[in-house]
Amino acid sequence: MIGLNAYRIAVEVDVDRKAVIHDIDIVGLGDTVVKESKKRVKSALKNSGFPFPRGKITINLAPSDIKKEGSYLDLPMAVGILKASDIVQKDISKFLFFGELGLDGRVRKVRGVLPALLRLSEEEEKPIIILPASNEAEASILKNIDAYTVKNLSELVAFLNGNIKKNPIAYKEPELKHTVVEDLSDIKGQEFAKRAAEVAAAGAHNLLLKGSPGCGKTMLARRIPGILPKMSLEEAIETTKIYSVAALLDGKGLVVERPFRAPHHTASTTAIIGGGSEAKPGEISLAHNGVLFLDELPEFRRDVLEALRQPLEDGTVTISRARLTVTYPARFMLVAAQNPCPCGWYGDRSHECTCSWNDIKRYNKKISGPIEDRIDIFVDMPRLEFSEYSERRKGESSESIRKRVERARERQYARLKVLGKYFNSQLSHREIEELIPLDSTGVKLLESAVEKLKLTGRSVDKVLKVSLTIADLEGSERVLPRHIAEAIQYRKKEVNL
Repeated sequence: MIGLNAYRIAVEVDVDRKAVIHDIDIVGLGDTVVKESKKRVKSALKNSGFPFPRGKITINLAPSDIKKEGSYLDLPMAVGILKASDIVQKDISKFLFFGELGLDGRVRKVRGVLPALLRLSEEEEKPIIILPASNEAEASILKNIDAYTVKNLSELVAFLNGNIKKNPIAYKEPELKHTVVEDLSDIKGQEFAKRAAEVAAAGAHNLLLKGSPGCGKTMLARRIPGILPKMSLEEAIETTKIYSVAALLDGKGLVVERPFRAPHHTASTTAIIGGGSEAKPGEISLAHNGVLFLDELPEFRRDVLEALRQPLEDGTVTISRARLTVTYPARFMLVAAQNPCPCGWYGDRSHECTCSWNDIKRYNKKISGPIEDRIDIFVDMPRLEFSEYSERRKGESSESIRKRVERARERQYARLKVLGKYFNSQLSHREIEELIPLDSTGVKLLESAVEKLKLTGRSVDKVLKVSLTIADLEGSERVLPRHIAEAIQYRKKEVNL
């Protein structure tokens, strides 16, 4: 695996029985894990009751110019040695093997199986695939593959020699579900914030919640996945591929619910963006097709926040290292939360702020202008009064809000599919001009907003995108002045100190 792309590796085994030194030599640009395979393979063969050939064994991993990483080559190496020793008699040229070996011959789960199977399913001449039994769930979501699972080396040899019969992995229709554990009706008051969350969910807009401690910022953010539409099969497969490469599937065949990722504010740039020696996906890719929640936004390191700029615009992230460059999808909805100041009580009517003017200024300056420009909706959440807290009447449920969001998304998809886009938040400046004709009242509203709120060109585009989403929620064919007026309300944020 290089990123989400799978490449075939041919494992060639040669046994020189006349050599004095009895050893395994692995060539073909393998990493440390691959080099260690010879010890696992040797022990697995002996402990499974198979004789280990005497002589010098050379294993070549072709093509030799691609770096091989991971333990998935253990099984094909062992099969190659068994074939060279005439223990496996069947022609295995049509087979393709994945799997890590335990010292007792057990075949263990490996990561990145789904992207590999997807690529193989597109080939005209499809191989016979042998997988670890614990990877069966990933393979079961694909129709046109011929795959079998094995638990250990002994079972594999018996199958290859025709001593036992196995049924291929059966296709299972994926069940895309929507389990709402936390409901929006649990939140007391905060009607403006809940409306903003609905608009953000409908158009996949980025959202910043600002308010004093205990006002419900985190509570609201954690309920946003409950108002998002169910994932389509295409989205589910996209997301599952990322989780497969990151080894985070935990036995699941398909990620059927939208991801909700909430990294701690001490997370590094590599953890958030992705990278490391193996260029693994980070939190922004794991949140693909879902929500990335950054609580206590100003507490994140400055370099982490600045690294979000390009993924927020492009929906992808490219990780470049000395020997490889990989691109991961990162189309997520950013939901962030912050206090107005370090102590949390600046601007509160009942609590006195204990921060100095410089502390407040420094705290708010941690979020740069370019990052703020990439946030579509700003919401100020006041502290609840006791009368609101003690209110027994339930608010609107996530179920009913989600139905409106789904209808709005359907309107967007019907309008944007010719452009190859899904949400209003993805529109470019030119597409906004074509899709949102403004009358004189709308132009005056925008002009006034630019003058009073000091909006940038990108911010004006954000206002228009949000107004189009509001029109979609209402079922309106055109963006009306009242839609623009509401969208402007979501751009009102505290002026930088």
